[in-house]
Amino acid sequence: MNEITQQVWGFTPSAPGGEAGGEPVILYTMTNSKGASVRLTNYGAAIVGITVPDREGQMADVALGYDKWQSYVADGPAMGKSVGRYANRIAKGTFTLEDKTYKLAVNNGPNHLHGGPTGFANRLWEGRVEGNRVVFGYHSADGEEGYPGDLYVEACYDWDDDNRLEITYYARVEGKATIVNLTNHVYFNLNGHDKGSISNHELMLHASRYLPTDDTAIPLPAGQAPAQVEETPMDFRTPHAIGERIDEPFQQLIWGKGYDHCWVIDPGLADGKKTVAELYSPDSGRFVEVATTQPGIQIYTGNWLAGSPESKTAGHFYADRDGVAMECQAFPDSPNRGDFPSVVLKPGETYEQHIVYRFGTK
Repeated sequence: MNEITQQVWGFTPSAPGGEAGGEPVILYTMTNSKGASVRLTNYGAAIVGITVPDREGQMADVALGYDKWQSYVADGPAMGKSVGRYANRIAKGTFTLEDKTYKLAVNNGPNHLHGGPTGFANRLWEGRVEGNRVVFGYHSADGEEGYPGDLYVEACYDWDDDNRLEITYYARVEGKATIVNLTNHVYFNLNGHDKGSISNHELMLHASRYLPTDDTAIPLPAGQAPAQVEETPMDFRTPHAIGERIDEPFQQLIWGKGYDHCWVIDPGLADGKKTVAELYSPDSGRFVEVATTQPGIQIYTGNWLAGSPESKTAGHFYADRDGVAMECQAFPDSPNRGDFPSVVLKPGETYEQHIVYRFGTK
């Protein structure tokens, strides 16, 4: 049984154009019967902290984040946030749907990333407590960030006594068909959020294929992507330390400055229950298992974390590779790829995807 508390973390300022500010930014804390907790905020429907025990029973916060809500505004890493309307990249910021071409912001080299400069990650969502869960809702108007259709989105967070955090994303659209791809951008360091590099963390992925990309992180054409992981540094079918091969002279790793790729989850595993990935720290003994209904999992080893705002620890700033994100999602650039699973949502349909992080020790 969870205890859920709420506190006002701050208030949004008035906009330069005179739009009213003063909206409350709320910090929610979900604590289970074992004293493990998850902290959330309605700014970006974000995960602020996840505090779980190590093998000795010592508690630590294993999710990277900031001490002030203002640090979450337009932060580069999108720390812990719910990103959309389309997570990851869309080539050249354009796609065609029902014979109409839409142009989106280009905010990552020549491409569109994470729904645009504001997206869902930099919006204040409505928050509420429903029983043992925290629910965030957001209305994205037709034309927002260039996307078609009037979209309503919910991000639901459940935290149980087995240290299992489940995120459920729902969406419905009115007026026009649209594209939807939602994920959470939480970064993990299983030694504690402020304990430095995750290079010694061991990663295992139930994925025999991944999506190699061009030098702008757009998947290569059909016939070249997906590609087999076998005999490459992308092979995590057995556990490997993240730092073991990350600096090898492999073109994909050179372009990404490390791992920043989408793996294709093996057939039959993307049911929201079976484990598709596991991250383990031999130092703390903590692990996190991942399950999802999404077809892919983007592994991003925090290659550009340096320069982020001050962390939750006073005077501490994150360096590159101080955290790893495991983002369950549809494939990058799917709106332009007929060979990838569809991301189209039509009026009358319901988008529903699940991401589960289960924490334990060994």
